[in-house]
Amino acid sequence: MERPANTRLRKRTLTKPKPTARPKPKTETAPADEPRLFNRELSWLEFNRRVLDEALNEDQPLLERLKFLSIFSTNLDEFFMIRVSGLKEQLEEGIVDPSPDGMMPADQLSEIGRRLRPMLKKQVACLQQSVLPELAAAGITIEPYKSLPIKERRKLDKYFRENLFPILTPQSVDSSHPFPYISNLSLNIGIFIEPDRQLTQKNLRHLFRQKRFARIKIPPSVPRLIPISEKKGRFTLIEEVISANARELFPNMKTGEGFLFRVTRDADIEIREDEAGDLMRTLEHELQRRRFRFPVRLEVSSAMPDRMLKVLTEGIGLNDQDVYKIDGFVDIPDLMQLYSLPRPSLKDRPFHPVHPAVLHDKKSVFDAVKKQDILLHHPFTSFTAVTDFLAEAAEDPNVQAIKICLYRTGKDSPIVRSLIRASQLGKQVTAVVELKARFDEENNIEWARRLENEGVHVVYGINALKTHSKVLLVVRRERDKLARYVHVATGNYNPFTAKLYTDLGLITADEEIGADATYLFNFLTGYSQQDTYRRMLVAPLNLREKLSDLVHRETANKLAGKEARIIMKANSLTDEDLIDALYEASNAGVEVDLIIRGICSLRPGVPGLSENIRVRSIVGRFLEHSRVFYFKNAGADEVYFGSADWMQRNLDRRVEVVIPILDEEIRDYMRDRFLDVYLRDNVNARVLRPDGTYKKVAQGNSERVDSQAEFVGEDLSF
Repeated sequence: MERPANTRLRKRTLTKPKPTARPKPKTETAPADEPRLFNRELSWLEFNRRVLDEALNEDQPLLERLKFLSIFSTNLDEFFMIRVSGLKEQLEEGIVDPSPDGMMPADQLSEIGRRLRPMLKKQVACLQQSVLPELAAAGITIEPYKSLPIKERRKLDKYFRENLFPILTPQSVDSSHPFPYISNLSLNIGIFIEPDRQLTQKNLRHLFRQKRFARIKIPPSVPRLIPISEKKGRFTLIEEVISANARELFPNMKTGEGFLFRVTRDADIEIREDEAGDLMRTLEHELQRRRFRFPVRLEVSSAMPDRMLKVLTEGIGLNDQDVYKIDGFVDIPDLMQLYSLPRPSLKDRPFHPVHPAVLHDKKSVFDAVKKQDILLHHPFTSFTAVTDFLAEAAEDPNVQAIKICLYRTGKDSPIVRSLIRASQLGKQVTAVVELKARFDEENNIEWARRLENEGVHVVYGINALKTHSKVLLVVRRERDKLARYVHVATGNYNPFTAKLYTDLGLITADEEIGADATYLFNFLTGYSQQDTYRRMLVAPLNLREKLSDLVHRETANKLAGKEARIIMKANSLTDEDLIDALYEASNAGVEVDLIIRGICSLRPGVPGLSENIRVRSIVGRFLEHSRVFYFKNAGADEVYFGSADWMQRNLDRRVEVVIPILDEEIRDYMRDRFLDVYLRDNVNARVLRPDGTYKKVAQGNSERVDSQAEFVGEDLSF
């Protein structure tokens, strides 16, 4: 199959500030047999293991355990589509360069399989032996078709004839029917069929002489669980109904038992942006091609006979190493259909996000922000604080311009509606839409077209860079001059994910941040060569250098006998240069606490390397998504937050924005409350050990601290 060539990112020449001189702490060397870094892919697997741990936790409400089983699977789907496919492509192209930890692609693939298979067994056991039986005890059952009373089976057979039969397309394999294309993540039934010679017409018998393989694709538009009695919580599986009625699809044929299988394909889109005349059209073309990318994984029912498995592996083009036999339910995320049932006792207790009182007390958001910066902490702070701000800006006759970065917006977005409304009212509206937001490409193309049709000025960012920053700029005329209001955040302008992810946002009228935001949008829309910012740290312009300088400053302060401390909260930490800077800080005696949800390549607690570094991960009800960086700075504390993780892609290949917190009360809150709670968490926290494994924090006799419950009901009106 033809594949696009690897994209080579073309960087513009940028003037970068000179970093400060690095201190030279006295360092020891780590033991030679211990790598300085953890493997990125294996570190991610360990993160997903922590997701699985949430499903295994019997203290979780039952449907929440099911949710975590589903998240574990969907995470793996993306991992195989992007990361495993990348390793396989390296192998195919003969790339033998080791990863930063020294592992070759083949070694990584082998180790991924070795670690993953026991996790999958735990997942299946959790579902089959714990979650489903307990759901049944609670009155929610998935019942085998064959065990149902004849009356209920007839009802399901009628459902098959009326709702399934017309849309099913069985495909058999023989000399004139090649092995069919199996689309990415589709659920399929494999079945052997053979002629029933007693029923086959004499003149056709020579055409149907032998057993052959057939594939039935389960339509994704139909729910996986078919209600027997939805009111009573009784369901059966669509594949069992189809298999029971297989003879309807293959008349005059004998049909064997059906077995489920599922294929995962490469889904990484590669575009030569410098050669793409029309990025949107090029991306649409690549999205079509993504359906036909090479396979990387085959999931099958463990009961599938070897003969059928051989047909599949040969037909799809995979080997035994790529096969994952599932001793139970295949494609667990389909079970999230049960989560929509009205069973509140089986879910987390709902909570009501707080709308900041400071915004209630003022007639206008602008009046409130002029007096003080406003900190937002989602989902504990209602996202309506953001949507109301934009809605007010759209209607305000004094607002002259609105500019925003859109990465993921979701469906039926109130953000987009407000932008359209502002444009209709004659305001200058600019939306930087990132078309390359992975797995949101089609949605973003749709929004971009709609915005353009409504008169919004839409741009798609910069070649070879993803615009990942979360910035909203409102320009307003006030007393014969222009004032700028800025919202900077760690999360997307997406009301749906704002209920599920923990994120921070800040609305400010600070003049220097406002000026920086203007420069930023000029950079994004007009290729401005502005490389000097007053407050903002902007990747790939000055963020890497500034973060490096901040870490090295703490090292220098410690060596000079001054106060030094680093606390960082992020999703991922993989950048080698910054990790080395943290190692230097540790060797100088700086205490470093890292709250890293997902991938962490840094090895903590290694004598002579990182003995003063501690790493913890918070995995719980909400997806931790905020990025916060604290530096002691000899007692003049500094706190920054923004969209960037400490990864090479964020620092060098994306447009990211990080800003300092200037308001003293908010800065103190972030240090003494926000970060402190995460460091004291003994409910959701796990500590990374030097060997790469995680250990759950023991509560002992300590006060129970749940960071994801601690902020519920908290009003950040300072």
